[in-house]
Amino acid sequence: MSISTMRLTFAAAGLMLAASASGANASYCGDGKTVTFAGIDWESGAFITEVMKTILSKGYDCQVDSIPGNSVTLEQATANNDVQIFAEEWLGRSDVWNKAVEEKKVIAVGKTFVGASEGWFVPDYVVHGDPARNIEAKAPDLKSVSQLTDPKIAEIFADPEEPSKGRFLNCPSGWTCEGVSTAKLEAYKLGETYVNFRPGTGTALDAAITSAYLQGEPILFYYWSPTAIMGKFKLIQLEEPAYNEACWKELSSANGKRDEGCAFPSVDVAYGVNSTFASEAPEIVEILEKATFPLDEVNASLAYMADNKVDATAAAAEFLKTKGDIWSKWVSDEARGKIEAGLK
Repeated sequence: MSISTMRLTFAAAGLMLAASASGANASYCGDGKTVTFAGIDWESGAFITEVMKTILSKGYDCQVDSIPGNSVTLEQATANNDVQIFAEEWLGRSDVWNKAVEEKKVIAVGKTFVGASEGWFVPDYVVHGDPARNIEAKAPDLKSVSQLTDPKIAEIFADPEEPSKGRFLNCPSGWTCEGVSTAKLEAYKLGETYVNFRPGTGTALDAAITSAYLQGEPILFYYWSPTAIMGKFKLIQLEEPAYNEACWKELSSANGKRDEGCAFPSVDVAYGVNSTFASEAPEIVEILEKATFPLDEVNASLAYMADNKVDATAAAAEFLKTKGDIWSKWVSDEARGKIEAGLK
């Protein structure tokens, strides 16, 4: 081998080692593949999805996309690898997700946020009144879901279209929480006295709650945190029997028994990730493992969306512009510089 040939060989080897060290040729995005997110339509999920899409696209030169759908459809799409990342997966709540976990088609990565809760709520003024708004307490003794069987309580939440019954404002059809709350209505023996009203979208759910609250009207509904609603309005969560695994297994199964109801379990929220994608893109999984949003910051961003009437994309940009002390810990120094430059 000639000296010149040896030099070329060593040079080529050096370039290969450098490329390997940088991960440029080995990375998922470096290979030109698209990272598709679940197009979650509830506020926090939409906001977090946009933040993470921006981080990957501007910081790591990824091609990103999202596809719309309800949670069950998008969970199945994640199992099929049509979607790679479901940014706000409430673990253990969905038969589709649980089955995909058992089949090792999906994994949970990191903690999207910590401290979330969910349950059945009424406005505080229903129980305590609101003198400043001249609202009298209509159910001053209401504390528990068990009291909803009282016809006088049901009458307070009368359904506009079927006033002989109360109205329970459920999640939109196709959301996991809709199936669970429907099961609870049956388990608590409320199916005959309450209309199980399902709004068409998360936006319609929020609009119904906001309208009732601003008018001081009684309303009984399912809700969760983090949300702008929880940050803006004073609400009371109704007590339920303590969570137990056997009860929950029946409530969360489409074919489960409805003999007893119980509280929602404590919430674990993670990034739902397709298993094949996770093995192909460890560098992206590493980012997701670090990307935990402080719950109060999520609520603040959602309130920003509501108060300024902007969408999740605008709220994500505002978060990235003003909360670098939070998200910079999730990414490399190089990526942080590119993201900040891309936001100007």
